[in-house]
Amino acid sequence: MQTQEIHLRDYYRVLKKRRYVVYTFFSITLALVVLFTFTATPLFMADTRLLIEKTEQYTISEFGFTAHDPEFYATQYKLIKSRPVAEKVYKALKGDALFSGHFEEIAESEGKGAFGLFRGDDAGSNELDPESKKRNLIIDMILENIIVRPEVDTKLVTVSYYSRDPELARLVVNEVANAYIEALFELRMDSSQRALQWMSRKVDEERENLDESETSLQQYMKENDIVTLEDRIAIVPQKLIELSTQLTRAETKRKEFETLYSKIRSLRASGKDLDSLPAIASDKTVSSLRGQILKGDQRTIELSKKYGRKHPVMIESIEDLEQLKKKKVQEIGRVVESIKNEYDLSLSNEQNLSRQLSEAKLEAHGISEKFVHYNALNREVETNRQIFESLLKRMREESIEEEGQTVNVMLVEMARTPKKPEKPRKALNLLAGLFMGIFGGILLAFFFEYFDNTVKAAEDAETKLGIPVLGMVSYLKWDQKDHERVIERIVLEEPRSTFTENYKALRTAIMLSSTDSTPKSILVTSMLPAEGKTSTAVNLALVIAQSVNKVLLVDTDLRKPRIHNIFGISNKSGLSTYLVGSNAKIIKEGPNPNINIVPSGPLPPNPSELLGSEKFVRFLNSMKERYDVVIFDSPPVLTVTDSLVLSKYMDGTIIVARAAKTPYEAVQKGLRLINDLGSNVLGLLINAIDARKGGYYYDYYYYHKYDYYYTAEEDEDKEQE
Repeated sequence: MQTQEIHLRDYYRVLKKRRYVVYTFFSITLALVVLFTFTATPLFMADTRLLIEKTEQYTISEFGFTAHDPEFYATQYKLIKSRPVAEKVYKALKGDALFSGHFEEIAESEGKGAFGLFRGDDAGSNELDPESKKRNLIIDMILENIIVRPEVDTKLVTVSYYSRDPELARLVVNEVANAYIEALFELRMDSSQRALQWMSRKVDEERENLDESETSLQQYMKENDIVTLEDRIAIVPQKLIELSTQLTRAETKRKEFETLYSKIRSLRASGKDLDSLPAIASDKTVSSLRGQILKGDQRTIELSKKYGRKHPVMIESIEDLEQLKKKKVQEIGRVVESIKNEYDLSLSNEQNLSRQLSEAKLEAHGISEKFVHYNALNREVETNRQIFESLLKRMREESIEEEGQTVNVMLVEMARTPKKPEKPRKALNLLAGLFMGIFGGILLAFFFEYFDNTVKAAEDAETKLGIPVLGMVSYLKWDQKDHERVIERIVLEEPRSTFTENYKALRTAIMLSSTDSTPKSILVTSMLPAEGKTSTAVNLALVIAQSVNKVLLVDTDLRKPRIHNIFGISNKSGLSTYLVGSNAKIIKEGPNPNINIVPSGPLPPNPSELLGSEKFVRFLNSMKERYDVVIFDSPPVLTVTDSLVLSKYMDGTIIVARAAKTPYEAVQKGLRLINDLGSNVLGLLINAIDARKGGYYYDYYYYHKYDYYYTAEEDEDKEQE
């Protein structure tokens, strides 16, 4: 859908269409306002002014400012309209003749006696005596008529009271101001007394709590020697740090010797020399022996060049060399044993340090537990002391401020007797009723229009449905004088009527719908029943026949046929008899030489199967050869499948929708079904448009002022009856 610009004329059309809604709402609203305005009892309002402020000051530097507190002022307004204030007013004025006589007069005027009053008894008031009922109801009336209005940007408050009697209004509102001031003093005094009593009890309780907590603290310090523990608690953390550091070093040293000793055992198991290890090779004795063995090897090699192996010199040299190697083995063993001893010593040292660290941790944990409990007792003492001192200080302050007042109230202006009634304000009420009626009616009109989703205007239909609007047929009211007039024969009987012109426009649109040629087979259908498809098919056939074209009108509605009744022809034989194989003559003469009619024939049990048969296709092709245009009337699309079956064989399909009745959703759903079959939809015909109600550009249809006929829907309903 393309977005269209909305013009003022669109709003005008909506208002023109819904003008009766606007007229009705406006008339009812204005009538009610006039009725209530001129029948309401005049009420007089007396005003008194009070200055209300807080006495506390919040000082910033040398300047004093009163903090804005909206809750404070809202509370004061509620107090003015509270029941205790109204009760004080009643007690002060119940002996006044004007006051008591006024309420007696109201009670009698309402017809409920002196104790009933016009609002009826409260729930549960049946248990009260008549005097108490009267008192409660008068207090309720006083509360209902009190109005509190704060003056903007000031601390002034206007208190008003409505009454039928101007003198009573003045009397009551002045007494309300006095009662409010008195109630504030009583409230403050009562609050102070209650606060002092409560704080006195709490001070005694907190004194006992403080004594108990101090006693418990002293007893615990004595039992656990807290003074000595304070010195130890400073030493234990340092000791833990030192032991942890020593344990880390011992673990590192033990791991080094453990690794070295494991390497030695690994080399021994594999039979390799141990002097390859850096720890053994770096030993001075092993290193010296290794050098001597090297020199002995060299000397033996040099002597072997001069002497034989059994020569005494060679034997001595070899024996010396063997002695050096044995000594080397012994020295390596000594070094290995030394490494093993170092490993054992480091392991023992690590275990000892770990044990010492665990003992230190247990000691620190025990001290911490004692001090946690000590700190808890100490905090409890401090808390109780602070609460006790705070309550004691507050009780002294409350005693000093007992006679003071936190709310400063002054009566600025006493009420005077009003000269004219405050309500009703006739001019204002009438003006408000006028605007309320107009704008309320307009809003209601647009509200109805918003929820009206039926086909109405051609522009909207083309935009929302995506198909062209071929024409529009006027809404024709039925004139009671014309009982014999049939809507489907209007084209014949009233050739100059608006209705005929509508169908001529439809005929022209169909002929221009295709650039190649005029469609020869046209299906006329609708989405729902009683939308005027039969009258459209009949009248379209008649206007096409008037243009010297040979037309055949076929009634393919094999469920509720009507065409034979319209033209008064027999329905014993027709399309259904032909499709089942009968050779009876089915083409009938029409009211015009250029038009022939094929009625539906007897109703078959299987209409959809007959209309989708090969024989119907042969019938259609033969009729298209004999006639210029063949028009088919069919059942609604959304009720049965007959129209969908027929649309496949047609050159074009016309959809009939009734204005202000057919919803767009129904048309869109039917179009989807038709388009899924690949059928050609020529366009939409909007039937029964009432331009005088619709507010669209259709006023030109009414240049014949005598055209007042009933619609196709009304004709179908009359025939069914």
